[in-house]
Amino acid sequence: MSDENNVPGNEIEEPLYLKETILRGLYDLASVAVSAVVVVLCVFVFGFRMVGVLQSSMLPTLEEGHSLIVTAFVPRVKQHDIVIITKPGEREPLVKRVIAVGGQKIFIDFQEGIVKVDCIVQEEPFIYEKINTKNIGNFPLNISEYAGEMQVPEGEVFVMGDNRNDSLDSRSLNCINEEYLLGKVLFRIKPFSDWNVYKTTP
Repeated sequence: MSDENNVPGNEIEEPLYLKETILRGLYDLASVAVSAVVVVLCVFVFGFRMVGVLQSSMLPTLEEGHSLIVTAFVPRVKQHDIVIITKPGEREPLVKRVIAVGGQKIFIDFQEGIVKVDCIVQEEPFIYEKINTKNIGNFPLNISEYAGEMQVPEGEVFVMGDNRNDSLDSRSLNCINEEYLLGKVLFRIKPFSDWNVYKTTP
């Protein structure tokens, strides 16, 4: 009397089949993982970058130690965009907010602590505190000529940090040529629970 379950060949085939199934599953899983890594790398290399915040000049919007996702290309920037600047002579990228773009006229009233762009007082709920007279810097280069107002050249932007009284920006560096813009900040990845960096932007 014979029993197929007791045939020695079957006892060998079942473990082999199980082993092949496990290996095939591991291979498929590894393939998916490698593909995902390649896709992520391509996205970051060709589409986005991750940049860390190293200064306190963008308080309260950004804090030192925050990590940001930034476009790897520079779209047409507009007022209130947060940008990364790689200006020659600076040891590390600067994170600043665009206050005025090429062709716009900017006026800073250091006594009242207000900013006007094209004669319109700007609503700035994102700033840490108003500008004080100790932070006039070199703005504008010739106050008697411009009467406190200057026009941003085409192809350049005027930037300031949200922490107005502790920021190295266009008040002393002058306008920034757009070729020095590394990219525009899209969102915060660390801490991701507070990802929206534009929630206080009017």
